[in-house]
Amino acid sequence: MKLIGSLTSPYVRKVRIVLAEKKIEYEFVLDSPWTPESAVPNLNPLGKIPVLVLDDETVLFDSRVISEYLDNVAPNNKLMPAPNRERTEVKRWEALADGICDAAALAFLEKKRPPKLQSPDWIARQESKIIRGLDYMAEQLGENVCCIGTHFSLADVAAVCALGYLAFRFPEIEWSQKHPNLARLYARLMQRPAFADTVPQG
Repeated sequence: MKLIGSLTSPYVRKVRIVLAEKKIEYEFVLDSPWTPESAVPNLNPLGKIPVLVLDDETVLFDSRVISEYLDNVAPNNKLMPAPNRERTEVKRWEALADGICDAAALAFLEKKRPPKLQSPDWIARQESKIIRGLDYMAEQLGENVCCIGTHFSLADVAAVCALGYLAFRFPEIEWSQKHPNLARLYARLMQRPAFADTVPQG
């Protein structure tokens, strides 16, 4: 199978970590939908990454869809519990982490526009979502070793991808100083090769 994406996207990183944790072989094709020559719109009509092309040429897109598919197709190292309250909790963590990434990406793109065209109110709105999201994430984590208690799951993957993206694009937020428990979670999981090998670059 082929994974199409960039080295900076937190959503692509999430899928790369899942593939590594599940020990699934794949070809990584670098492509950014922001470049004129990008092939991404030909695969995903929404023009977003990641895109996973299966061996039978079936195309999957959206990191949540891809991650759940990969977890189901390979029985080893399960990242999502069986359908129950705990599974819903994992998906809630993923939605929270992805929402933080969504707001961060929107703020980052707005800041790339010419200064006269930027909307400070729009940037402030997105950044307030990030701050509230981090506060909520830290509150929910508490003193737990992992996001949903004691065992590693997709919730941890999504959370660290969000934190890593903020460290990459918004170092001024300094979430690790404000939330020591998130910093401990991040540092511990960064010891896993799947996380250390996928740090955003660019």
